[in-house]
Amino acid sequence: MKKYLGSCAVAAILLATAGVATARDQIQIAGSSTVLPYASIVAEAFGENTDFPTPVVESGGSGAGRKKLCEGVGENTIDIANSSSRISKADIELCAKNGVAEIQEVRIGYDGIVFASDINGPEYAFTQADWHAALAAKVVKDGKLVDNPNKAWNEIRADLPAQPILAFIPGTKHGTREVFDEKVIIDGCKEDGTYDAHLAANNGDKAAATKACMALRTDGVSIDIDGDYTETLARVAANKNGIGVFGLSFYQNNTDKLRVGTMAGIMPSVETIAKGEYPVSRPLYFYVKNAHLDVVPGLQDYIEFFVSDDMAGPNGPLAAYGLVSDPELAKTQAAVKARTPMGPLN
Repeated sequence: MKKYLGSCAVAAILLATAGVATARDQIQIAGSSTVLPYASIVAEAFGENTDFPTPVVESGGSGAGRKKLCEGVGENTIDIANSSSRISKADIELCAKNGVAEIQEVRIGYDGIVFASDINGPEYAFTQADWHAALAAKVVKDGKLVDNPNKAWNEIRADLPAQPILAFIPGTKHGTREVFDEKVIIDGCKEDGTYDAHLAANNGDKAAATKACMALRTDGVSIDIDGDYTETLARVAANKNGIGVFGLSFYQNNTDKLRVGTMAGIMPSVETIAKGEYPVSRPLYFYVKNAHLDVVPGLQDYIEFFVSDDMAGPNGPLAAYGLVSDPELAKTQAAVKARTPMGPLN
């Protein structure tokens, strides 16, 4: 399968911009910009190594992809939704409402969320609490909840660079944002004690305290990026003080432009994520509409091809691009072969 590896980067760009398939014998996929390059690599290899047409892979965000998957069953609906966060209860309810009865959840591996600045900028050693203190709408000062006054990173912690706070974070439609909120902002809120202050202010209501933790400042310090990581990279390039939130694989393919920070003393890498050491990592998924498996040519073959050892294994092209191979890949392969629909959310 080595023959296609050299053209994977080009294929990823071409497939990302491909239009809607003109013939419905092509598999149609939409969703996460994080999963996009992996799906594009697999789609090109699938087209080159089988008798089926190359699948059409589009981006648009995890939430948008899952919503499209759940629009219904039929040739005008997509077959697979790529997602960098797990499907939600609301998604499943929408699917059921529109007649999408069985969905497969396919975990393809793991990725990390990294915090990177301009290659020529200072080094950063972050904690989740630093990011909460930088971006939260409310922080604790002298024992009281106040509007966030922090303007520079060294105001949060003296050993951080004396650089203005400016963060480019994923917009709310991105799966990366869900993980950022949960594993950075909420965890940081609990770490720095602000969660307890919100809990007291909300009479012990945990849901309200969590929601308050997630409220970010609106004074231009925290900027949502609705596009993919290339837009975030462009913002960092144009604003040398800015720090962007990226997927590990995107960073690894742009180390000539970006300097990555540590999180809780751990440098993000395939190795630290595989060992469970890096604190801001997440599983990556795609979701399959089972009703299309025997209707769209090659759909079952594509799914099995994607999670094969040759593609998603530790020595495959996805790992070479930055995916952390799933140690339970064999279990996923068996579930895919059996067309096992997902059960209730845990």
